[in-house]
Amino acid sequence: MPSIGVFVLLVLSMAFWGINFPLAQLVVGDLPPLEAAAGRFVIAALVMLAVALARGLSVPLLRHARSLGLIGVLGMAGFNLLFFIAMQRTSPVNGALIMGTNPLVTAILAALVLGERPSSRQLLALPVAMTGVAAVVLGGGGGATLSSGDALMLAANLVWAGYNVAVRRYMPAGDAFANTTVMMVWSALALGTAALISGGAFALPGPAAGASLLMVALAGTVLAYLFYNVGIASLGAGRAALFMNLVPVWAMAGSVAFGTIPSGLQLLGGAVVIGSVCFAMMPARRPLVA
Repeated sequence: MPSIGVFVLLVLSMAFWGINFPLAQLVVGDLPPLEAAAGRFVIAALVMLAVALARGLSVPLLRHARSLGLIGVLGMAGFNLLFFIAMQRTSPVNGALIMGTNPLVTAILAALVLGERPSSRQLLALPVAMTGVAAVVLGGGGGATLSSGDALMLAANLVWAGYNVAVRRYMPAGDAFANTTVMMVWSALALGTAALISGGAFALPGPAAGASLLMVALAGTVLAYLFYNVGIASLGAGRAALFMNLVPVWAMAGSVAFGTIPSGLQLLGGAVVIGSVCFAMMPARRPLVA
């Protein structure tokens, strides 16, 4: 029987991921998206390296450079660059609810790439969830057209689903924390190098944006991952993934705290998205055995 502490850590990890959305919007108010993404991963990678070394873990920076570097650069770095650009152009509520469909998008992509058979619940829930996303986008004031920010968040959603599929296929054997640390290091190197050679003027964030960037890097990246791993170890990946439905809820709460009130259509669309993903991810009942 999992302790109450495990559930608390899972709820905290979802809160940290959810609050990333309004915090990221503050960060890109002062920093270009590439610099913001690089800053996030440089900070997170240094902390992850320190934690891994303190735990006595071997961090194979070069041994699996091809697989871990490729997964990290395309998945972590690519996703986060799209994420920060999108947060310049859309609302935190829209971004979080679009990303809320990721478990379903991952399941469909895994079926296409890995041959994994999606459940009937997932196939039924996907169009319902996307209808909820459409309501969220319309409710955000985008009219009948898709805004560039929402389009970029949809692209980020697909990239993150691709990352999840790539992890299943190409992740080498070894400690999951050490492997993730390697991916973060390669992502930080890729984003940092890109930021340096981009030719853009280097800018320091103001106090609010700087504090937000630290929060995104430390809480929304390092602590969220550590806490989520505890949940997976205790509950299993399937049950822990159910808590992902809290991310849009926390994003909405964070947006309200920062003064952005979701519209009625956004709230309705969010309920449809969260409900459909819950329906798809809930484990099937086992038949009773006499």
